[in-house]
Amino acid sequence: MIMKTIQTIVCAIWVCFSILFSGCAEKKEIAGNYTYKTECLGSELDGSVTVMAWGNGRDRFDAGEQARKNAVRDVLFKGIIEGKDECYPRPLVAEVNAREKYEKYFNKFFADRGEFSRYVSLKDERSRNDREIKGARKSITLGVVLRVERAKLKEKLIKDGILKQ
Repeated sequence: MIMKTIQTIVCAIWVCFSILFSGCAEKKEIAGNYTYKTECLGSELDGSVTVMAWGNGRDRFDAGEQARKNAVRDVLFKGIIEGKDECYPRPLVAEVNAREKYEKYFNKFFADRGEFSRYVSLKDERSRNDREIKGARKSITLGVVLRVERAKLKEKLIKDGILKQ
């Protein structure tokens, strides 16, 4: 009986220490689940905006391509509300559910190396390294300073019948 009581006490102490020390383990934070928002850095007199856009991908190329798509998408459908007030906070396409209504058009427009790439460039990339990389297990998140040709994009959408003058 004494032996059984000692075993029970030792077992209880072992469980308590296991719980105590498992709580002291180093916490693992996953940065890959955080969604970065496109941020306004300024606007130009030619109707373009300079933004910091973020993209996720398998490598730097894929992440950069996704950042360019995200920048154009945000100018078209969301508007740029983060960062400086110089950018246009209203989206170019204000029609409700326009992405779904013109799905075929925008799927083709945003295809890899698609027509969207004519309206976004790395022209304003600083000489210092403004790219930030956040690592995750199988992908990286890349922030890139881009110029989005908002005025030219608007002309294209008017010409293609998506926007009305």
